Amino acid sequence: MARSLPQCVDTVIIGNGPSALILSYILHGHIPYYVGGHHDSILDAKLENTPNLLHLTPDLYAHFLSSLRYSTQALPVNTLLDTLIRPNADTELNPKSCIEWRYEPEKAVPHVAIGIAAHAGGQWAENPVSASSDIGTLSYAEQLSLPGYCYADHLARNGREDETEFVRPSRTEVADYLRAYPDAVGIADSVYTGLRVEDVYRTVNGFNIASLRLWCKHLVLASGIFTVNIPPPPLLAPIAQLNSQEAPLLVIGSGFSAADVIISLPPSRRIIHIFQWAPEKRPSPLRGCHHTAYPEYATVYRQMKLAALASSRTTRAVKSPMARRKSNATFQQRDWSLYEGLPGAEVVSVSESEEIATVALRLPSGETITREVGGLAYVVGRRGTLDFLSPNLRSEILSTPDSINLDATPSHLISGRTLRAKVEATSLEVAKNVFITGSLTGDSLIRHAVGGCVFAAGRILGAIPTTYSPDSTPSPTSSTPRSVSPVSTSDTEATFDGTNYSLHEPRPGQRTPGELTNGHADLHLDRRKLMRAVEVAHVENRYWVDSGWWAGGLGPGRL
Repeated sequence: MARSLPQCVDTVIIGNGPSALILSYILHGHIPYYVGGHHDSILDAKLENTPNLLHLTPDLYAHFLSSLRYSTQALPVNTLLDTLIRPNADTELNPKSCIEWRYEPEKAVPHVAIGIAAHAGGQWAENPVSASSDIGTLSYAEQLSLPGYCYADHLARNGREDETEFVRPSRTEVADYLRAYPDAVGIADSVYTGLRVEDVYRTVNGFNIASLRLWCKHLVLASGIFTVNIPPPPLLAPIAQLNSQEAPLLVIGSGFSAADVIISLPPSRRIIHIFQWAPEKRPSPLRGCHHTAYPEYATVYRQMKLAALASSRTTRAVKSPMARRKSNATFQQRDWSLYEGLPGAEVVSVSESEEIATVALRLPSGETITREVGGLAYVVGRRGTLDFLSPNLRSEILSTPDSINLDATPSHLISGRTLRAKVEATSLEVAKNVFITGSLTGDSLIRHAVGGCVFAAGRILGAIPTTYSPDSTPSPTSSTPRSVSPVSTSDTEATFDGTNYSLHEPRPGQRTPGELTNGHADLHLDRRKLMRAVEVAHVENRYWVDSGWWAGGLGPGRL
């Protein structure tokens, strides 16, 4: 029997992926505390007197940019929680966490996490790209764990406790883990699946989700940036309808999704691969993949590089050094003579028959060639959408309505860069009582999701003061639901007295309704062999802690 949603809650989380599950876990009353032991003596000293991590302040990570031990790709708040949960994670196996999650039920907040996915997991519960779900994830197993029930616990429950070290689980295995997570940590009562959120708008005292007749005080966007595949242009639409398994497949794309498609194809299938090649200005994310840790992606990138080199030469073809690597199983499994890479090629015309299309391609040299293809994999990227928000609320969140045409595309596609600059300049509260977390922040790895969730929880619970004044709330706006019953839901308003929520009739006259790498910059590292010289940094940190510079000259050793 399907569960019914409440009418009013304090917080609505839009999404049911990893970041939504982490935030739900915190809002159920599981509070992170620092228990000491971190190798960064500056950070250790700062957290010693304020171990409750809901009280996040920028001074905690102010020194990160001057330290080589911390990633500059992720937001500092995400790096902070990541290093506390997994100190020296890139050099140690299963490092001891510096965080303890304490259950304090009196701090729980009424909330729901709502997603369209069939079960908890968000995009992991779906398969947006026609690629094998058995391909290993970019992250290692220990970096995919959520608080309260780690991935190792999940494997142990299924009798596979010996499969956690240096393992990249498949998409299917991660989806199974996320599906089991809500029941394992006791948050299933707040996680809703198979529900589409639409027509979200600001009211006088909060937000109304008109499609679900739900009101809340705080809104958290955890819907991600991978929900919509960028569609092919009209010229390629006829090829997208073809499904020949014998004719060559035309693959267009330069990133992981394109590589996933190539890896998933039968070894004997011929591939014509069109991709952008600008390694100095806009390199493919595949370039960072170490050939030992990520052999399948490194192999695809090597073929792209060889194709680019061959296209710039008029002499003999370039032979792949990968052919000499007899231990490279990925290379040996596929007949790469059936792969044709065309860097920078442009489709100029398409003529189709019943099962095969003839494609005219213009090469960067100006030469035009033709190829027959029997299908298309247009994988130039995925995007998110804020189409479920009212235009006014969407404009408020994007902050630059004069420079953004909200009606430019029917789904208002956004990427990890859309809100990144605003987040870096202000905070993850992108509008009053509206927060973003997960890949919407520009950090797409699960290991970097906790920081944003802790920040949002800190603001929702009042541990972190908001930067918005009480009078800064924009005027409420109404929206006519597009896909629900025409029964009006705008004649009621909800209030929260600190304990209970209630619906009431409105008062007279009241109105009621540089390129980022998404954390993939370090994939060139082979974690089996990597060793960092952390002792020098430790000594330097100890020196600066003793000098007291971080406390205005009043640190340890100062009077």
